[in-house]
Amino acid sequence: MSPQGTVSSSGALEGIHGVHLAPHSPFHVEEGDQCGDYRCSGYDAAGANHRRLLMQRLWQQRPACLRPIKCCLQGDRNYVETFANVLTSLPFIVLGLQAPRQNLSTKLYANSLIGVGVASSLYHSSRGKIRKYLRWADYAMIATATVCLSRALSNQNPRYLMAASALVLPIQPLMVSAVHTGLMEVSFAKRALNEPELRMAHNIHKMSSLLGGALFIADDVFPETPYLHAAWHLAAAVGVGTCNKLLE
Repeated sequence: MSPQGTVSSSGALEGIHGVHLAPHSPFHVEEGDQCGDYRCSGYDAAGANHRRLLMQRLWQQRPACLRPIKCCLQGDRNYVETFANVLTSLPFIVLGLQAPRQNLSTKLYANSLIGVGVASSLYHSSRGKIRKYLRWADYAMIATATVCLSRALSNQNPRYLMAASALVLPIQPLMVSAVHTGLMEVSFAKRALNEPELRMAHNIHKMSSLLGGALFIADDVFPETPYLHAAWHLAAAVGVGTCNKLLE
């Protein structure tokens, strides 16, 4: 069809009532993927928000060993309970004084046990604002003792593990305690299999550890029950006493 015919046809159509032809279509069609920019960006944003909320939820539900230390002011409600908690902290000082001191590693461990007893006594006898700082010192000394025991039992521990423990200890002492206590338990079990004279101590250690773990959890679940913490002190002291057999 010629351009002249096209123009005449357009003029004829425009003569029809209600018909108007535009020179160019107001709609512009472009090829693209099935997902438009707006819809894709909205989907990506929703997915990112969902992932962020999921990570926040997982982080909030993390175990206590991964949480920062917070002071618990529910214990030591009266002087009798405080006296019991301080009294049951003293065995750690005695164990530290009696621990073997053949080399630098064993000396550090023995002194750390004394530090555990002193820090625990100061915490339980404290009142006021300083109590939260002494609570941190109590947990930090326990973690330090586990690191020193792990070092005294084996000089083969990777240096990066010891360095990481030193860095994390001020922030997450419970996690450091759990890691090095696990290393000690493995070492104790292996030596008990090979050395019959350690089997009795290992059996006592297992029973005291199970009892101490149950008392530790009960103390957290039932904070109003008196003397649970003191009982945990005694169970832990028995377990530590059996660990000293590994250094003899």
